[in-house]
Formats: sequence, structure tokens, C-alpha cells
Amino acid sequence: SFYALAVGAFHQLALERLLLIKGGREGSPIPVLVGDMSQVESLTKHIPDVARTLMEDFWPGLLTLVLAASPELSPILTGGQNTIGVRQPDDPGVCELLKHTGPLTGTSANRTGQPPARSAEEVMQQLGSDIDLILDGGPTPGGKPSTVLQVAPEPRIIREGAISWDRLQKVFS
Repeated sequence: SFYALAVGAFHQLALERLLLIKGGREGSPIPVLVGDMSQVESLTKHIPDVARTLMEDFWPGLLTLVLAASPELSPILTGGQNTIGVRQPDDPGVCELLKHTGPLTGTSANRTGQPPARSAEEVMQQLGSDIDLILDGGPTPGGKPSTVLQVAPEPRIIREGAISWDRLQKVFS
């Protein structure tokens, strides 16, 4: 839905630089994008059956699942919590890229507190020379952000976005 800042989810120096670029995010979790369901296993201790069902029903798409984080993940990604937010974006080109790079961060390409960027030009205006590369995919549709759903111990919406609680509840019934 918006442009994102992408660094390798397992590269500590890149994650530290991401925090400097975003500003004001210390202690906040950073979502991770994956190219397919198989990449989730490197990010979590366990994928509950309900999470697998949600992935099959809503991925690729605007659903971020909050799962138990692998102990190997940087506290920068988890925000010091024991969880990690994971999503497969609904863009075939981005998914193909992720299959080659592995999981990448998916935080919006803007400074904390500023509106998310919908075009490469907006990314350049906000972040300029602080970033190394902008992949210009044209304007994004914008709209509602992803819905963020904590899966365990009980399903709980952290942020309602493009996918409503009513749609999600059908999976739990």
C-alpha cells in the first residue's frame, strides 16, 4: 500500500542504520516482509496451525501476523518483545525479490511521525541521500495499511486495517 524501507532482517548494522534513518523508533517492533510462507520459519519459533490457515487465506495481502519470534532475531526487529510481525506483500515483483534476498524489513519509507510515502518522489523528498537506493514501482494505491493480528495465545487485533475483524473471524469459526 505504501513504499517501505527494506534492509536484511538478519543484518544488524543495516537494522541499526534503519533506526537512524527512521528516527524515533527505538523500542518499536519493525515488520518483516517475506516472499512466501517458507521464509516465515526463519523468523519464528513456531507457526501455529491458525497462522498457517490465515497465511493460506489472506497472503499475499494486507495481513501482518504477529508470531513468537525466533531467539536469534535482533531486538531492533522485535522492539525488545518476544514477537515478530510478518507479512507477504501483494506485489508479485516484490515477492520475487524477497525470494532472492530473504526476509526484509517492511516499515514505511518515511521519518517517524511523517505520512507514509506513496511514490518514489515522496521517498526522495523525505529521506533523500540518507538511503542508498529507491526502487521506483510507480505510485502505490495508498489506502488502509495492513491489519496487524496477534495470533497467540488468543487472536487479537493490534491494528485494524484493510482486513476487517469480521473477515478474520470466519477463519476461527
